[in-house]
Amino acid sequence: MHVRPDNPLIVQGDGKVLLETKHPKYEEVRDFLSRFAELETSPEHLHTYRIHPLTLWNAASSGMSKPEIVDGLRQWSKFDVPPDVLNQVGETIERYGLVKLAQHPDDRKLLRLEFSTAYVAKLVGQVKTVRELLVEDGKRYLAIQAGHRGIFKQRMLAAGWPVEDLAGFIEGDPLRIVPRALMLGNGKPFVVRDYQKKSAERWFQDGRPQGGNGVIVLPCGAGKTIVAIHAMAKVGQKTLILATNGAAVNQWVREILDKTELRADQVGAYTGDEKNIRDVTVATYQILTWRASKDAEFAHLHLFRDQNWGLIVYDEVHLLPAPVFGATAELQGRRRLGLTATLVREDGREGDVFSLVGPKRFDMAWQSLEEQGFIAEAKCYEVRVGWKNGAALTYEKAREGEKFRLAAVNPAKLEVLDTLLKRHVADNVLVIGTYLDQLHEIARRYKAPLITGETPGPQRDVLFQKFRKGEIKLIVVSKVANFSIDLPDANVAVQVSGSFGSRQEEAQRLGRVLRPKANGAHFYSLVTRETKEQEFAMKRQLFLTEQGYRYYIQEGSG
Repeated sequence: MHVRPDNPLIVQGDGKVLLETKHPKYEEVRDFLSRFAELETSPEHLHTYRIHPLTLWNAASSGMSKPEIVDGLRQWSKFDVPPDVLNQVGETIERYGLVKLAQHPDDRKLLRLEFSTAYVAKLVGQVKTVRELLVEDGKRYLAIQAGHRGIFKQRMLAAGWPVEDLAGFIEGDPLRIVPRALMLGNGKPFVVRDYQKKSAERWFQDGRPQGGNGVIVLPCGAGKTIVAIHAMAKVGQKTLILATNGAAVNQWVREILDKTELRADQVGAYTGDEKNIRDVTVATYQILTWRASKDAEFAHLHLFRDQNWGLIVYDEVHLLPAPVFGATAELQGRRRLGLTATLVREDGREGDVFSLVGPKRFDMAWQSLEEQGFIAEAKCYEVRVGWKNGAALTYEKAREGEKFRLAAVNPAKLEVLDTLLKRHVADNVLVIGTYLDQLHEIARRYKAPLITGETPGPQRDVLFQKFRKGEIKLIVVSKVANFSIDLPDANVAVQVSGSFGSRQEEAQRLGRVLRPKANGAHFYSLVTRETKEQEFAMKRQLFLTEQGYRYYIQEGSG
């Protein structure tokens, strides 16, 4: 066995990879690992990654090869990499592309399957859930019905066969979309960043069949809307954009009208308040998944089918609701672009995003963008708060299901919040939480506006606009502000409560303060010490730790 004690990695036989965080090459090796492995735990000195089939297939789709992964593991490992791990990596990553979907040369109702070998074709034919979808295509080929394209890819992925989809796309109604040449308020021209252009190009791939579908992963504040506009311009067809809420829809409409030469009568919003279908239509996930009762039909899913869309954009694609997944399975003939800051889904349906929207086409490390000044330098703090006035005893006596909420709404957090708001009195502060009773109390305490899901859209927009202008320095917000809210001057976020161990929520909340600014950004998470909340806090922080952020532990009151 070769031993290289100065290296930072230990690769275990079960596929776990341990990385020393104090090693001088930590950041370089972390960036290498993050391309094909998932961070599982992140204590201070030793981070644990696990290599998964899906992370390997995303790596393969972005051009990463077996030799690149194997050679890198060997280069950075303290000990010889277990042969079983190397074999598993090789066998898994090389499965991507062994089965391809292609246009049928003679029958538009069919898609032809292309197999790397006859043996692969035999193995696929033995998969029960897939076999029922296969049809004979002459004596030499197999095919599927074109309408089964989505479900075929889902079932194949579940069976361990990631399909490379080269079947191309139906052409939607043409639409000329020209990005506008803009002048900023300081008299300087608006410049599209290189990574924004590159990500759209990687997604489109010059219009080749393997392009035009997939996911672009960029941090909040990195300009994903600009990426989408460039993708729309490349496609040049009628476009449907799906967003998380009404405020996000309005923001998309504003950005498109501001940064393209499209007219106001060409861009419409389709929400609970208005239903304007235009050449570019921006709708909410909520309206598409609305139905009068549990057993009723989804009243607005017809929007997918009624228009000849050439492109569908999924904002915050990691939040896709199940009914939209179902509709997306039917829309495999349309170009699809997913945008997100994190591919993590708390329901474990990352595989469906891969199958139905497409593989990861581009991502960029948060820290890299921070170093280049494209997002704010952020400092993250976990402030640990104790109990007061006998509340600890109440917590200990509570049922397990109640303990997290009790810790989350711990009244002692208000004293810590007092201190933080005095420290940042001159800053633009968001107080973000999950539990409405806690947020109402905070809003009353500081005479601050509160925005929740019940706040009417127009009132929300007025408050956000006042915050942008500096007329309001503090806003208290519920989960509605987790996503797609453009508040470029916010530089401090205080999270008083969260949704259990949601990594995506932690990333999105930090994202509220990542627009570039001179003095950087501060993100505080208030956590009740030695409780269920502290356990979940570690899980919440995993994604950001993988991106290179470090949480500074501070002791609050109690």
